[in-house]
Amino acid sequence: MAKPKTTDDAELIKEWPLSTAATLGSSVRAKGILLEIRARLPLAVRKSLEIEAGALTLAMAETAKSAFRAASSVVSNALEDIENLPVIPREIQDILTISTTERHRWLSDGRLPSAGTRTVKLRGRARKITFHVFDPRVVEDILDRDLVTVWREEDAEATAEKRRRAALKAKLTRSLKTKAKNPSKPDADHDDASRSKPLGWEEFCRDGLLR
Repeated sequence: MAKPKTTDDAELIKEWPLSTAATLGSSVRAKGILLEIRARLPLAVRKSLEIEAGALTLAMAETAKSAFRAASSVVSNALEDIENLPVIPREIQDILTISTTERHRWLSDGRLPSAGTRTVKLRGRARKITFHVFDPRVVEDILDRDLVTVWREEDAEATAEKRRRAALKAKLTRSLKTKAKNPSKPDADHDDASRSKPLGWEEFCRDGLLR
């Protein structure tokens, strides 16, 4: 198989600029779009499609006019609806600048809505993996409204509240343990004082004989 032409020695070249609405300002997302469209091309010409300076570039030799036209048609058709291509986990983490832990937490509690799942087979492995994907317009809205900052503040407040409750619970537990080790004896003291008085003492005091 002939080595794919580069833009330096290719005679047939075509470019497709990627809009911000498609990439959401993410180089990881742009690379994901490249891989998505490559997967729709014949294996022999996949490496002829590259991404340079925010644009997809197809470069092939002059002798491959037929293959070039066919590949160009596939790329053009794929790009018609590329802005709606679901966002995968590594892309959303780059777009929103969030960690894997935050993505899992916010997905679990519903703040980060899933647009469904996708199952893929890892290259060179028999095992398949399934992961959640996200609606690009929802991701764009989260980005525009800076909801990540809001969610982080909510998480910080929730964590502080959990720590406060844990501290109060620990304090109460220590207090109960202390009381269990050192029980007070008010009733016993009262009984001892009563027994030390002679019989009839209460009546004696009531009659005022000591006044």
